[in-house]
Amino acid sequence: MVREMTETNLRSAFAGESQAHMRYKIFAEKAQKSGWSNVARLFNAISFTERVHSGNHFRSILTKGGFQTVSAAVFGARDTLEDLQAGIDGETFETNEMYPAYRAVAQFQGEKAAETSFKWALEAEKIHAGLYQRAKQAVDQGKDVAMGPIQICNTCGYTVEGDVPDKCPICGAPKDKFRTF
Repeated sequence: MVREMTETNLRSAFAGESQAHMRYKIFAEKAQKSGWSNVARLFNAISFTERVHSGNHFRSILTKGGFQTVSAAVFGARDTLEDLQAGIDGETFETNEMYPAYRAVAQFQGEKAAETSFKWALEAEKIHAGLYQRAKQAVDQGKDVAMGPIQICNTCGYTVEGDVPDKCPICGAPKDKFRTF
């Protein structure tokens, strides 16, 4: 059985990643309608990554039944620049505070599956803030971001622009486990 504090962190991470998945899908639709097709593709790719993370967290939750979760999600209608900033802020919070703390608790409690799930998400999220920052700089200048293919590992959510690596540097999954956006 997963210990209570780790389980609470898994539920919160699941809720946050699930909401990020949907929020980024909505942001992608808005960016596409505004003529930012590469920004939309980036939001869709990272939305898929958040879906991978939420699935990994969900599979580590053992307790049955309903639980209330709290999320610090951003809501409301904004423009693409504000959506990109929300993405930067969310990903930065996850890499600087949330996942390091959740991982430390799981490690302290000897919860290996949760620790792995948190580690994979942490390592993947580090990349997202930089990609969003790059996109925001382009949109600030009135341009769509120049971006090659975005590769997402279906196992851990690792994100890379360009060619698919032979194996994922985070989880070791082979290249056929990547999805291209």
